[in-house]
Amino acid sequence: MTPLGVRDIRACVQRWLPRALLLLVCLVATTGPAAAQLSVFETPGLRLVYLDPSGRFIVPYAARTFLASLDFQKRVLGFDPAEDTVVLVVDLQDTGNAGASAVPHNLLMVQLAPLSHAFETVHANERMFMIMNHELVHVTMMDQPSRRDRLFRTLFAGKVRPVAEHPETALWSWLTAPRNFSPRWYLEGAAVFFDTWMAAGLGRAQGGYDEMVFRAKVRDGATIYDRLGLVSEGTKIDFQDEANSYLYGTRFMTWVARRHSPEKLVQWVSRPEGSRASYARDFHRVFGETLDQAWATWQRDEKTFQQANLDAIGRYPLTPFEDLVPRALGAVSRAYLDERTRTLYAGVSYPGTVSHIAALSLDSGRVERLVDIKGPSMFTVASLARDPESGTLFYTADNGQQRDLMRLDPATRRTELLIKDARIGDLAFNRADRSIWGIRHLNGICTIVRLPAPYRQWEQVVSWPYGTVVYDLDVSPDGTRIVASFGEISGTQDVRVFDAATLRARGTAPVARFDFGQSVPNHFVFSPDGRYVYGSAYYTGVSNIFRYDLEAKKVEAVTNTDTGFFRPLPLDDGTMIAFRYSGEGFVPTRVRIAPIEDIAPITFLGERLAEEHPIVREWAVGSPQKIPLETLPQSTSPYSPLRRMRLDALHPIVQSYKGTGAPGVRLAFSDPLQFSRGSVVATYSAITGLPEAERIHVQAEVERGDWRGGFTLNGADFYDFFGPTKASRKGYVLEGGWKHLLVYDSPKRLELDLSGTYSGNLDRLPDYQNVAVDVDRLGTLQAKLSWSDVRNSLGHVDDEKGSKWSVAAQGQQVAGRFVTRVAGTYDHHVAAFGNHSTLWLRNAAGLSPDDRDDPFANFYFGAFGNNWVDHLEEKRYRTLHSFPGAALNGIGGRNFLKSALEWNLPPWRFRRLGWPGFHATWARPAVFVGGLGTDLDHDATRTVATNVGGQVDVRLGVAATQQLTLSFGGAVAFERGRGPRREAMISLKILR
Repeated sequence: MTPLGVRDIRACVQRWLPRALLLLVCLVATTGPAAAQLSVFETPGLRLVYLDPSGRFIVPYAARTFLASLDFQKRVLGFDPAEDTVVLVVDLQDTGNAGASAVPHNLLMVQLAPLSHAFETVHANERMFMIMNHELVHVTMMDQPSRRDRLFRTLFAGKVRPVAEHPETALWSWLTAPRNFSPRWYLEGAAVFFDTWMAAGLGRAQGGYDEMVFRAKVRDGATIYDRLGLVSEGTKIDFQDEANSYLYGTRFMTWVARRHSPEKLVQWVSRPEGSRASYARDFHRVFGETLDQAWATWQRDEKTFQQANLDAIGRYPLTPFEDLVPRALGAVSRAYLDERTRTLYAGVSYPGTVSHIAALSLDSGRVERLVDIKGPSMFTVASLARDPESGTLFYTADNGQQRDLMRLDPATRRTELLIKDARIGDLAFNRADRSIWGIRHLNGICTIVRLPAPYRQWEQVVSWPYGTVVYDLDVSPDGTRIVASFGEISGTQDVRVFDAATLRARGTAPVARFDFGQSVPNHFVFSPDGRYVYGSAYYTGVSNIFRYDLEAKKVEAVTNTDTGFFRPLPLDDGTMIAFRYSGEGFVPTRVRIAPIEDIAPITFLGERLAEEHPIVREWAVGSPQKIPLETLPQSTSPYSPLRRMRLDALHPIVQSYKGTGAPGVRLAFSDPLQFSRGSVVATYSAITGLPEAERIHVQAEVERGDWRGGFTLNGADFYDFFGPTKASRKGYVLEGGWKHLLVYDSPKRLELDLSGTYSGNLDRLPDYQNVAVDVDRLGTLQAKLSWSDVRNSLGHVDDEKGSKWSVAAQGQQVAGRFVTRVAGTYDHHVAAFGNHSTLWLRNAAGLSPDDRDDPFANFYFGAFGNNWVDHLEEKRYRTLHSFPGAALNGIGGRNFLKSALEWNLPPWRFRRLGWPGFHATWARPAVFVGGLGTDLDHDATRTVATNVGGQVDVRLGVAATQQLTLSFGGAVAFERGRGPRREAMISLKILR
């Protein structure tokens, strides 16, 4: 067979690549997975969107909880909404969650699964009741307008959403919805405060976990952050991450209400006439002192309050303990002890290290990482079970989504996926028959399931009705009994012990049952002899370990601590391993088991508030059943994104085109759920020497799901004011595309992007501003496949571990010829040097089989690529076309190889650099060395260049919610036959 030559290869590519791309586009357009039907239930004030038919059962109850909460918002907070709120109820995660937005429309997104009760970090009754109360406070705070806000909403035809491409929108957004620019501690603190009293005092404002956090800080002399330190450091490097916004916000709100009255607090968090747009300035209006002054007073009062609690606890002897490792482990899962090797296994998550299954040596205190946990949960990391005979560990991955069941051999560290998207957690191993028991979440329903070996399938044991939450499952050593904690729709919590055989026969009558009042029982497990179950509860306000005697039917305390003990692991020798709370997370410790007669209760700050200001007890919303839903106007219909699209906003903008200013307007439109959205921008270069045909600039785009389309005429860009990179181009472009996630298994993502454009009257290459052309018509087809699997630790500021790659094929029809190019990238983590310090190898390659004299067949490289003011990725030197030190588009070639070694150094953290409205959070240094070769197959035009450089990025916080990045960079490029070329770069990235 005669080998193919270069011309034969070129002919094949030119002939078949466009046909293949066209065929792929046609296949995508005509096939695809069937979409489930979304329906919308409408009644005055509410549009509830749900998946039909699986979510239909929750509609009446969800509607009642919403309307009951809305009545409170109107009655107490003075909310008078100008639009119905859209609520989307879905079941895409195994743990209950929700989010709220007021810009451009009032929207709630609710996950149907049960809330996590771990460590009593969430102290609540029924999930939908709590979520509606909490999230509607957010909507009220962000949407409630004053007369001035309503004026600008009328002027701009709605609430303006900030858009990075048009930074003016940040100002317009402030004018239309100023309280949307408030820190998270303010929004979450108020929402938790009110949802607690809306639930008659059941919530985190009276929660034991929150009390414990601040009591531990006072005991240990740890920092209680001021409000600047909270947003710059406290929510970034602490193992609790953004949960600190809830902790500090709730605490401060409760203190303010106690000191000044709940009525005064309402004046501050609402937006009555005469109030200030800024939450901080409005605090001074309401309370007559600055927010910082009040915060400092709260810090002092908090120390006094918690010291009194510590003194009360200390009236009785504290339980002695022995720490097993020299450091806190952050968040922890359930733990298991291999008594033969004296190794404790647990899932852990702490700043600086990717969440993992750890092996803790009880002899040396050494913590060894066995395997990373994909998708850890915040407080519980993962669900963990152990087969004591084989030593095999079973754990869950994707804990923030739909959980996978995994198997791990600790000796070989080999892992195996047993069931994808099993949605099963609270794992417990049954030694009697070697089965795994667990709790499965689906459509808000809790089901106890059993998985016999080899653990590839599960069988239903018992399902409880919606409203009953089952958690913290364990199996007795002989396999005859099951223990689990229960939460009912009324808010009551208890522990139930079942006969395993009866439970498998669908019998749900427990053989034992006990509770701790309103406290949430946590992590109850059997003792080695099966006589007791041990667990924790904040029965006295402090989380101590209790045990229940199954023979004597008696509950007794076995510890007295001043912070908290959790996750007991009773041992045969009369001791137990438990995790004690510290300011840096949970520490495994050994405690001798001894019943205790006397434990002193503590005082809750929320309890003091209710005693001194009983009005909060009058805020209880009551049962949602009081809402006469059946008498209200209502309708149900399919949800159509296209039919529900409407104008979001219409506002002025300004752009730049070839060095000239171009003022104009932008209109945005979408459906309430943002499934379909679009915008139209029109600007005009009035004062200019441009030809008349280039003075009008139009950009229109629309997206619907994976599909997108657009049209551009003489495209202009705001950031062209701040060169050197220019995005504006003469001519017209008609484009369409389809982007779809082929694999979404976070953090793993495989994405296919197909696009096509038809353009004309071009005087520059679309991707390279310094390459001049004269093209009447240009047709382009492109297919790009991208993969990412990157994992990071708590407190990270950059990618730390994993890999990314991409491959793109492009075909261009221009002036009667078809030009093709193929390029790919591959980035891989090489090594780590301590916390948040990583070495990456970044590679790229590309080629075109066409004429090297054709500019469309070439790739061009050079410069950092950052503008002085920018909105794109700040580390632009990582992009395909960048090569710092060389001139922009200064190196070209028909083929290329490019590689760089990049070292990201540990970031510098700033606790107090600036003030709350404008501050620096961290500085991130990086250095790199790279090489580039182009036209490798042609000596006459070959270019070989190297460079070395560095960049420091400084993260800035502005106006509470906006993040800016100020970057400084420098590089030197070396090229054969030329002297060193130097480049300095400074860039401010806005609207991150």
